[in-house]
Amino acid sequence: MRRSSAPAPAPPGAHPDAAPSDWAGIAFGLALASFAAYQMFKLPPVLPLLLEQYGYPRALAGGFMSVYAVAGLLLSIPLGRALERFGFLGPLLGACALFVLANLLGLALPESGWAVLIARGLEGVSFALCAVAGPSLATRSAGPHHAGLVIGFVAAWIPLGQIAAALLAHGLTPQPGWPALWWIAIAGTLGLAAWIGLRRGRLPGPTHAAIHAPAPRLRRAQVRGLALAGGIFMLWSGQYFAFMTWLPQYLVEAAGLSLQAALLGYLLPVVVLLGLNVVTGWLLGRGVSHAGLLLGALLSQAACWWAMPHAGAGLFGILLLTVYGIGAGISPTCLFAVPGRLTGGKPVPSAFSILMTGRNLGVLAGPILIALAVEGAGGDWAVAAPIFGSLTLVAMVLGAILAPRLRG
Repeated sequence: MRRSSAPAPAPPGAHPDAAPSDWAGIAFGLALASFAAYQMFKLPPVLPLLLEQYGYPRALAGGFMSVYAVAGLLLSIPLGRALERFGFLGPLLGACALFVLANLLGLALPESGWAVLIARGLEGVSFALCAVAGPSLATRSAGPHHAGLVIGFVAAWIPLGQIAAALLAHGLTPQPGWPALWWIAIAGTLGLAAWIGLRRGRLPGPTHAAIHAPAPRLRRAQVRGLALAGGIFMLWSGQYFAFMTWLPQYLVEAAGLSLQAALLGYLLPVVVLLGLNVVTGWLLGRGVSHAGLLLGALLSQAACWWAMPHAGAGLFGILLLTVYGIGAGISPTCLFAVPGRLTGGKPVPSAFSILMTGRNLGVLAGPILIALAVEGAGGDWAVAAPIFGSLTLVAMVLGAILAPRLRG
């Protein structure tokens, strides 16, 4: 049975040379994923205000980010199958409705930490669907000559959402305050739903035939390589999301900055890594060493963690945030490119599911781990440096083991 909508292009590397890139489809996929990232990252820039106003326990506040990972771990694979079975239109509109409901709940009961956690969990369900659908729509719209560049764009959807949230927070705090970010999320969701409706004829429909077709099987060696990459992604995302969740609070408490200055410090590594996402995708497309880029990036981020207790708010602190942002831009781009490298340019969905499982485990553990460590050390932020510096070095060791599989 044929699809009800026009057939989509094959994955990057499998396009015929005549197939052009669908830049409108690429832009829509990136916008979908980036808006979901905004929903997730609207919290960290105003977390100092929320902690001051409502006094949430720090471990619970870390859970406001980690709950997104719980939704991803439980639902990413089923939601991916639902997109194949039912098409993209209905699930995406459902995700928009859930975003609106979750934001309204957070606005209604901000004094209840558990209500906020439930609201963030509902957001996480929609985020999990958009995290599958957005990159899928972007990559399937890429022509063969733009595949490497689009990989860089796909890796950039998280920082794009972070930058939007941080810039809005910088402009809207302390007045009119954190609720404005939630109202903007609701308004943006309604706009996204309208865009989805306008593109309904271009969205992939149900793939009934694919349900009964045998799924391509990964070879054992490919599974081992992807498991290594998933382990690296777990360790990397654990330290990255810990860093980005608590950086504004760290800059306020430990570095003595105002919230406005802390938000600028928070933005610095995100802006840097956004540019490096795209540059790294271009370099990989030009044949630059995949393993070399990954190992160098992990080493630089480990060094930044170890140097953190000596950073302060001066020039060295600015340099450290910049170097960290460079590594944070290169690492995920290299990791998102691993399934294509290991499977000859045609990764099956299960290849990405292994990678994203590792990522979600890191997102789950990282923000809570740093909160518990700092709380256990009596508020001493320096305790995070050896913990996450060591974990990032372990990721580099795994990267060295993976390196021979990335050649060729």
